[in-house]
Order: sequence, then C-alpha cells, then structure tokens
Amino acid sequence: MKFIFSLYIFFVCTSQFLLVAQTKRIDSQFRIARLKYSGGGDWYNDPSAEVNLLKFAKQNAGIDTDPKYEFVEISSDNFFSYPMIFMTGHGNISFSDYEVNRLRTYLENGGFLYADDDYGMDKSFRREIKKVFPETELVELPFSYGLYSCFYNFPNGVPKTHEHDGKPPQGFGIFYKGRLVVYYTYESNPSDGWADPEVHKDPPEKREEALRFGTNIIIWALSQ
Repeated sequence: MKFIFSLYIFFVCTSQFLLVAQTKRIDSQFRIARLKYSGGGDWYNDPSAEVNLLKFAKQNAGIDTDPKYEFVEISSDNFFSYPMIFMTGHGNISFSDYEVNRLRTYLENGGFLYADDDYGMDKSFRREIKKVFPETELVELPFSYGLYSCFYNFPNGVPKTHEHDGKPPQGFGIFYKGRLVVYYTYESNPSDGWADPEVHKDPPEKREEALRFGTNIIIWALSQ
C-alpha cells in the first residue's frame, strides 16, 4: 500500500509538471544546471554529482532526465531555460545587483534553487540570498513538509551524509506566493553522496540515501 501511495504521489507530481511544461514550453527532459557564482567559492566541485542523481531519478522514479553536467551563470542567456538550479561549495559567494535582480525574476517565475552547504558557504549564502529576498527569512521546514515524503520517506527530514560540525542536519526554505522557491540544506551535505563512489568513499547505504533524497528534491521542484 505504501508503494502504491508513493506512485500516486509521483504521478500527481509529474502530471502537474507536465501541465506547467506545456504552458511554459520547458524542454521535455528535466535538466539541472550547476550555478557558477563569483566570490571565490569552489562552485565547480564534484561535477559527477548531478549526473549520478539524474541517472538515479531516471532509473528509479521514471523521470525523463538529461543526465549530463551543465553549469550556468545568472547572467547567461540560457539561465531561464533550466527548471532547477543547484549550487554548492566550501567558500564565499557574491552576487552583483544585476544577478540579484535576475535570480529573483527566475525564482518568481517558476524557477527553483537548491543550495547545499559543502561546509563553509553558510555565512555567505545566507547573506547573498537575503539580498534576493530581503523581505523574507529562510525558515526551517518541519519534518512533515511534503518534500520529505513525496516519493521516498524521510520521517526525520534531511539525512546526515557528512558530519561537518556534528550538528543536526537542517533544511531551510524561502517561499514566494506559497511556493518553495529556495531550498537549502545545512550540516547534511547530501550532494556529496551523489558523487562517484571513489570521491568521498561514502558507504553504499549513505549514497543510496542521498540519491533518494535528491530524487525527492527533483520531484518537489517539478510538482509546484
């Protein structure tokens, strides 16, 4: 029964996305772009992460993905062509005024940003995303929030992939007109679990957990 319910949720999610896709003329295959940002942080680390996640989501959730590594700058002409933007890193982030305005426009018009602190970008991410939505706070999402159960079930919220400072993992969000437009994971680092096995040498069960969680993020991005 649980499996049937999960499939039902998935088909509801993807059906909603197909309706949006027809309206907005989005590419039929789901794509993720890595955000190339200024400031000195290593935005480019672990390029295998998104590729492996997209392959996993295609094989295990039936999502029509395009499993390849792509990166984009906010100022790029094709920035608005991606339904989901992913950013990570260990260091500083800096958005220009032009990038702030352009990123807000993207998010207000159906875009979705997932940011994963790879240990060291928390302070600068919070500072820069505040420029994008100065009137809105990052709020911690409750474990009951739909993202944590829309396909795979995560009753305790964000999984703990890497220890970092040993603090509990947290997931934060920014909402615009009731839609989650920014999702941020802290003290958890699931995107490291998406990378090739030899990169971080995580146990297979940790990688599986991280990939399942990433699939939930994709489905939630599609479902809104």
